[in-house]
Amino acid sequence: MSKAKKGDQVKVHYTGKLTDGTVFDSSEGREPLGFELGAGMMIKGFDAAVDGMAIGDKVTAEIPAADAYGEAREDLIFDVPKANLPEDLKPEVGQQLAMSQPNGQQVPVTVKDVKEDIVVIDANHQLAGKDLVFDIELVEIA
Repeated sequence: MSKAKKGDQVKVHYTGKLTDGTVFDSSEGREPLGFELGAGMMIKGFDAAVDGMAIGDKVTAEIPAADAYGEAREDLIFDVPKANLPEDLKPEVGQQLAMSQPNGQQVPVTVKDVKEDIVVIDANHQLAGKDLVFDIELVEIA
């Protein structure tokens, strides 16, 4: 039976969880996720878990933060003067915002703290610094 290898187009069903069992994403009830294995489209640990699987195989992969979204970086947490925000924006802790980079690309950020004249913004990925667990089933190799 054929096994998935780097360069293959694959489709998987998956459920992503934190180590406490909290589900943060799943393909349940949706089309399977398709990607090119080893092309950098997925986090390193997910790619590694699928590599070598055969159609129908199921695996539970425990992925350390370093092989997932990396460690949270302090340099991606910064202060923004409220005067630099849109006037109609009422920032709240936990609020998701999009920040524009000089090249026009939008980057998702989270409001970490709100002070009198400053809003503390966190540009780390929401799953940075977290170990993850994925239940993966390989459903297709193209």
